[in-house]
Amino acid sequence: MPDTKQLRTRIRSVQSTLHLTHAMQLVASSKIRRASERMELSAAHAEAFQTAMDILASSGACEGSAWLKEPGEGRDLLVVIAGDRGLAGGYNANVFRLMRTYPEAEVIPLGKRACDRYGEPAVLVEPYSAREADALARTLCERFAAGGYRRVGIVYTRYVSILSQVADVRWVLPLTPPAQTQKYDMIFEPDPRAILEAAVPAYVGGVLSACVRESFACEVCARRNAMDSAGKNAREMIDNLQLQYNRARQGAITQEITEIVAGGNA
Repeated sequence: MPDTKQLRTRIRSVQSTLHLTHAMQLVASSKIRRASERMELSAAHAEAFQTAMDILASSGACEGSAWLKEPGEGRDLLVVIAGDRGLAGGYNANVFRLMRTYPEAEVIPLGKRACDRYGEPAVLVEPYSAREADALARTLCERFAAGGYRRVGIVYTRYVSILSQVADVRWVLPLTPPAQTQKYDMIFEPDPRAILEAAVPAYVGGVLSACVRESFACEVCARRNAMDSAGKNAREMIDNLQLQYNRARQGAITQEITEIVAGGNA
């Protein structure tokens, strides 16, 4: 059994770790509300774009568009969104585990952890702006239109609840007409095909921005949950160490009394 000095040192060390995890949990908690609001706004914007693209994709005038072609030969092009920091449980690991199913894909990483993994300059997720998303979307569309890739997708983390987040992939190109078409009483000017060609880069940018916002919200939720779990484990460890310390101290006192008594009887 460790002596009382060793146990006191370990207790102080775990207490220091507990203070750190508690501080990180408070920081993550303070970011959750703002991150969730931005996620919801971006999701509403992307959903509106998705509805418009479904209408255009189901229009007969858009048949034959390069944006609607069936996936052919070539590699997948994936934007991989991971976190800017660690200590978020399995958040980053889940994204990279999902990427193992696409070993041949070409990767464009976002987030410091993803950029470090794929050897690219760091592009941070937290301050990533809609303007940056639009610029990357134009690049994705140009590379897809050139015919070098069969599909373009975004690997991100999907928000289920504050306690649950799931790594997922969202394919953005080519466009897929909805399984159940609906009739819309709309007039397109100048025509549906021209609007589709002009709207695709903006649509991809909207989806990319929404995925970035959702991934960041998932990151702060995962970090809060991880720090909460670490804090509970630290408190449990402190309780166990304190119990060991009390027993060791009691044993040492008993030993001293025994030696004194034995010395007095000698």
